[in-house]
Amino acid sequence: MSNRMWGGRFGASPDDIMEEINASIGFDQRLFAQDIRGSRAHCDMLAAQGIISGEDAASIDAGLAQIEAEIEAGAFSFSRALEDIHLNIEARLTDIIGPAAGRLHTARSRNDQVATDFRLFLRDSLEHLGAQTTALMRVLAEHAETHAALIMPGFTHLQPAQPVTYGHHLLAYVEMLSRDRSRFADARARLNQCPLGAAALAGTPFPIDRHATADALGFDAPTANSIDSVSARDFALEALSAMAICATHLSRLAEEIVIFASPDFGFLELPDAFSTGSSIMPQKRNPDAAELVRAKSGRIIGALTGLFVVMKGLPLAYSKDMQEDKEGVFNALDSVSLCLAAMTGMMEKLTPVPERMRAAAGKGFSTATDLADWLVRKADVPFRDAHHITGALVALAEQQACDLADLDLDTMQNVDARITDDVYSVLSVENSVASRTSFGGTAPDNVRAAAQSWCAALADDKS
Repeated sequence: MSNRMWGGRFGASPDDIMEEINASIGFDQRLFAQDIRGSRAHCDMLAAQGIISGEDAASIDAGLAQIEAEIEAGAFSFSRALEDIHLNIEARLTDIIGPAAGRLHTARSRNDQVATDFRLFLRDSLEHLGAQTTALMRVLAEHAETHAALIMPGFTHLQPAQPVTYGHHLLAYVEMLSRDRSRFADARARLNQCPLGAAALAGTPFPIDRHATADALGFDAPTANSIDSVSARDFALEALSAMAICATHLSRLAEEIVIFASPDFGFLELPDAFSTGSSIMPQKRNPDAAELVRAKSGRIIGALTGLFVVMKGLPLAYSKDMQEDKEGVFNALDSVSLCLAAMTGMMEKLTPVPERMRAAAGKGFSTATDLADWLVRKADVPFRDAHHITGALVALAEQQACDLADLDLDTMQNVDARITDDVYSVLSVENSVASRTSFGGTAPDNVRAAAQSWCAALADDKS
């Protein structure tokens, strides 16, 4: 028996293998709410334009409402033989209201239908990711205010560089996440045009009102070109790109949790709720949640790459290849959402260890740059000369197995006579941190003010 939804052209049903490769209902059933919403808006427009009768429109709308209730209740039977969410819903609508169901597909195609569903789904999802990002930013900003003066080592190349504060370090991630949130909002704004009514690729001869449909679905406008309407997936690529960048930021934070919670660093204490033990080593506390956040970035970046590869060689307009657009996006959305939730929970409960951070901040001659800056400010030494002098003093300290602050003044003056005992005022990590008062610097007053500003802005954010 041929497929009753498109079988007029075909005399036999699909081969089992063809059905297996062709069916998308296993994943695109997630679009049911958006598909029904789009169909109800399309139905209303068809009736308003006199293309279908008010009686048929009322029957269609009631049938779609019943189907939505059945799906939400878990009482709907999805059929692989009907390929996708669109045909599954249309077939059930026919069962409920009879031949009038066939009028719903007037002036549209599955091509513009799925493009509309996908945009609606992504729009909702990007709003959710934006809200989750805001929640994580709040946690980080609150902790940054609490720990505005907690000194820790700042690193470059994972080598001690200059002392900073833990609050300042956390605010770096707030800035990253604020850009992620902005990218989610930008992607949502750009995709907010409605393809419905573009039909298969060329538009339709029926006197439809695409502006009315777009407005009913909350879009800013209908898409302007019918070919582009059904063939574009750059909105999904842009959303995936924003997700991949966000996942990269979360992965970097996760990596630092793994490193800083290790015994060799001991900067952070992992919460029990986000750690696991070992099946054989009873002393272990493993940062599995952080490691999995780190790992899932590969899955998300892979989804972006996968869709790029699908789209790169497709001629206009629609090709069946584009059915492969959704699984990767769905998986990436689920993964980013889970990672944001896990990281928010982890950061809420993560505890810094101040004495370990402070002790490490003084290692590795982390105030060497302060010494060079002092030579420039106090002794009028050109910075390149000051850099050379400081390097010589670091070498002496290494030979004597001591910190810069432990070198006596005579030893320093043997390297350069312009050094005075005032130099010791800049060689402590506390003074080093306090001196970094430039805009965006790590001075505790700066950090506290920046954290308070973020906390206030995020408290006002209703997302």
